[in-house]
Amino acid sequence: MCQRARPPFTRAVAYGRYDGELRELVHLLKYENVRPAADLLGAYLAETIRSLHLEVGAWKIVPVPLHRSRHRQRGFNQAELIARAAQRRLGSKLEINSGLLQRRRETSTQTGLTQHQRRANLRGAFVVTKPAEVRDHQILLVDDVFTTGTTAAECSRVLLRAGARAVAVATVARVFKGEPARPAGFLRTSNISMNLAKAAEA
Repeated sequence: MCQRARPPFTRAVAYGRYDGELRELVHLLKYENVRPAADLLGAYLAETIRSLHLEVGAWKIVPVPLHRSRHRQRGFNQAELIARAAQRRLGSKLEINSGLLQRRRETSTQTGLTQHQRRANLRGAFVVTKPAEVRDHQILLVDDVFTTGTTAAECSRVLLRAGARAVAVATVARVFKGEPARPAGFLRTSNISMNLAKAAEA
């Protein structure tokens, strides 16, 4: 029996389960264009990054990119918005490089696909645009949700092939196998509004 291949990234951390308030906030940002949600999600991502105890200035933050058609449709890349909100919270010299990784091919939704189909769907979708800025650097790949790890793994492989010394992954939320998230909206709207207001004041 063959063992499952180890992921190319050294570590993957998340603030919490993709459920409840986290799921609600991600949906507000991605599908309802509620931009203040990025500030609160960024605060959570900042805590996640702190847990990695990274050497300041030694890692480059690279948000998982959207294809240009999806970016045009949505008007923003949620991973980049959350990363920049986290950077403001950290107050560090962590450098965000949103252009180093590009999604050159639009992919179909990963929902309902097997692990093998997910890998095939993403194969060749990402490319490093500036290999010289990746070579010998440590990369912190950031995204909103870590689902199966297929996207993170494919991005990591591309970055490592371009010469990155190491890749770690930090996300706001993570989906755990066999534990489906509850439907969005089960929390009282007042709870979300209160937390968004707190984030805006911080």
